[in-house]
Amino acid sequence: MHFDYTDDQVAIREGVAAVVSQFKDDYWRARDEDGKFPFEFHRAMAEGGWLGITMPEEFGGANLGVAEAAIMMNEIGRHGGGMASCSTVHINLFGPHPIVKHGAPEQKSRWLPRLVAGQDQVCFGVTEPNAGLDTTRIQTFARKVPGGYEVRGQKMWTTTAQVANKILLVTRTTPREECAKPTDGMTIFYTDLDRSKVDVQLIPKMGRKAVDSNATFYDDLFVPEEDRIGEEGRGFYYLLDSLNPERLLVASEAIGIGQDALARAARYAGERVVFGRTIGKNQAIQHPLAESWADLEAAWAMVMKGAWLYDNDRPCAPEANASKLLGARAGYHACERAIFTHGGVGYAKEYNVERLFREVMLTRLAPVSEQMILSFIGEKVLRLEKSY
Repeated sequence: MHFDYTDDQVAIREGVAAVVSQFKDDYWRARDEDGKFPFEFHRAMAEGGWLGITMPEEFGGANLGVAEAAIMMNEIGRHGGGMASCSTVHINLFGPHPIVKHGAPEQKSRWLPRLVAGQDQVCFGVTEPNAGLDTTRIQTFARKVPGGYEVRGQKMWTTTAQVANKILLVTRTTPREECAKPTDGMTIFYTDLDRSKVDVQLIPKMGRKAVDSNATFYDDLFVPEEDRIGEEGRGFYYLLDSLNPERLLVASEAIGIGQDALARAARYAGERVVFGRTIGKNQAIQHPLAESWADLEAAWAMVMKGAWLYDNDRPCAPEANASKLLGARAGYHACERAIFTHGGVGYAKEYNVERLFREVMLTRLAPVSEQMILSFIGEKVLRLEKSY
């Protein structure tokens, strides 16, 4: 067992840092104010080849693993953009994974190169108002018609639907009550976001203003047969391929944001003089920051363990879920402590830590709640009776 990064992984950190560091605090503060999608950042990451880090080489990607993707997302999170910068890239990694794993060769060649090059932007329609984390209860329905399907229904928290031209859409094609199992009867499509048939309504929210979230309403959206991924009715099982990687990536992002906040707090503590001494000399300041360093490092070790297991085709669900739990909490507390360290100016936008705190909050809420993670570990690891 060793903890060294490979030469390629070191190069990933350095290469990503070279791009991300061009976008300073004032850029991300402006995006937090105006809510404009960070197109310049998205373009720079595409030109650097980073949008395709996990995509197959034959379609322009680098065909690297979750460990490399986690290192990349952690580095992005450490440079001041918060979840706005992370989500701009994250959405390209394992969201389209059903295409990579289950798409037909023609579909892969039609869709993946455009995603890698940043020519297409995709949003994801999964969550619904009356389903939440119980995906089996979605009601958006795709009705078979000549040449394809017509979709009616509603989705919530559809990220980047304001700017996307494509959507990965999860629907029912068989009513739940007619299926042998609740997880049967769901189908995934990747298709054009036809705004004449889809009403996109922005959801104002606490943070990550530059990467929009939306309620979307589908009124007989026609989806061609060739835009269905895999078999009809197998969509839920295709979704499972991307769940553990997504948890690992969200954890790596939260840790990166926490590391950014911690570095800002330590710098401020070493410079701020009160009562004739720097505040960093006081243990009441030192100890919480030191504790955050330990928490962030421990969470990162769990991310790397989970990523290693995934990349080596080993079961990793407990580690992926634990990574998301620990990483989000460590990042959140580091940002909170950074505000406390700054005192009153921590509440001011000028010092950026209040923005990082608002941004990192999302990682504790999505893509799965802490309570569901703990219930999963209780049942699957500790072998306790299912609690929900």
